[in-house]
Amino acid sequence: MRVAVISAEAVPYSKTGGLGDVAGALPKALKAVGIDSVLITPCYWQTKGEHLWDTAIHDLNVDWRGGIYPAKAFYSEANGSPTFLIDAPSYFHRDSIYGYREDHERFAFFNHAALVLLKRIGAAPDIVHLNDWHCGFAAVEIASARRWDPYWQNTRTVFSIHNMAYQGGFGMDDLWKFGFGDAFQQNAFALDGHASAMKAGLAVSDILSTVSPTYAKEIQTAEYGYGLEWLTRQRSDRLIGITNGVDYDVWNPETDKDIPVNFNLSDLSGKAECKKALLEHFSLPVDLERPIFANITRLTAQKGIDLMMQVAGDIIAAGAYIISLGSGEKKYEEFWQALRNYAPQQVGIYRGYNEPLAHFIEAGADMFMMPSKFEPCGLNQMYSLRYGTIPIVRAVGGLQDTVQNWDAVSSSGNGFKFGPYRADRFLERIYEALFAYSDKEAWSVIQQNGMREDHSWENAARKYVQLYQWALS
Repeated sequence: MRVAVISAEAVPYSKTGGLGDVAGALPKALKAVGIDSVLITPCYWQTKGEHLWDTAIHDLNVDWRGGIYPAKAFYSEANGSPTFLIDAPSYFHRDSIYGYREDHERFAFFNHAALVLLKRIGAAPDIVHLNDWHCGFAAVEIASARRWDPYWQNTRTVFSIHNMAYQGGFGMDDLWKFGFGDAFQQNAFALDGHASAMKAGLAVSDILSTVSPTYAKEIQTAEYGYGLEWLTRQRSDRLIGITNGVDYDVWNPETDKDIPVNFNLSDLSGKAECKKALLEHFSLPVDLERPIFANITRLTAQKGIDLMMQVAGDIIAAGAYIISLGSGEKKYEEFWQALRNYAPQQVGIYRGYNEPLAHFIEAGADMFMMPSKFEPCGLNQMYSLRYGTIPIVRAVGGLQDTVQNWDAVSSSGNGFKFGPYRADRFLERIYEALFAYSDKEAWSVIQQNGMREDHSWENAARKYVQLYQWALS
């Protein structure tokens, strides 16, 4: 089976969130289970030169908007799988990956260029795996091409929804510019008087997937469907949820080069050393008996920052530390800075994103807070489980699927979760976690329960192979 994964971002080449982690890890995992996989992603200005091995195609001439765009394609295997990075400077050499008025045009071009590239490098793939709204354009192009181009007749498309909240909306008039002029194509994109790339991908792809079983159900409701729940319900017989995996070559406390002392399930002594070093890194008093509550996230409303704002004072009053890494909305950044100013002996903050520091925090923290409004899958709770850092989460999406409440009677469970989006419910779980933390024996059991969990990409990859076989059948 030949599979082409197309994504707007993929580690180590580019990343703004979980999509980058997933798209970078899945092709490597597919290769490990015997699938001939290739990844296609843009070459951004931020892509590090050491990842670009060779200019594989100097003349990737893309027919675009009535002319020819002279793109190039770099080749790499820095993610452990064959990868082509499409180099189109006017579209991708910018200060940030997203956030431009013509983002829809940038990714319409990328999709078309990716399909041109696939024709250049060999036989048609059996599966083209498309990710999020950025790839809705390719779903329509392949569905259309099957009617007249023998190259695509036996190719099937899988469209993965990573976050339904972002739908790639733009004006219908732009569709003509991108070559989508016939009635089938126009109807695929049309949504309430405008065009939606997410809607197009959902409407025409052969199989739909999303990143956790619970999220697959949630996006069929008005609360989480963002106006497209009618379509996900309509196509529910072709929709499945597969929980994302974790790349344990990268996120493994036993081998992690970004933490001061390695440790494992059999010997957790190194975690205490990591905690000591983490407190020193943030210039906080070293008291290993006091717990560290950590958070690593984009500072947006989705991530439940307003709930953290409401409970932060109670955490401080309990004598615990809080360490936060992230950036985002100004009001949230200002809150964490004000909290740091108020309690400089208990709060450490880092504004921005720092991958090595994220590993360091996971290794040294005791608890990880993820009170998300919605969370399609989430990765940090799974990283936390692997590092013996207990997650406190809201029971939505992938958080519901991967975190089980601690039960002291049966000694089962790997974390703490709450339901309604309310600060008092969140605080109840924080106090429960503090109570469990005071019992060293119980805390050790919770840590071990989490560290035994297998959220490897190998497991996820085998489920995707079954999904691809379903699409082909």
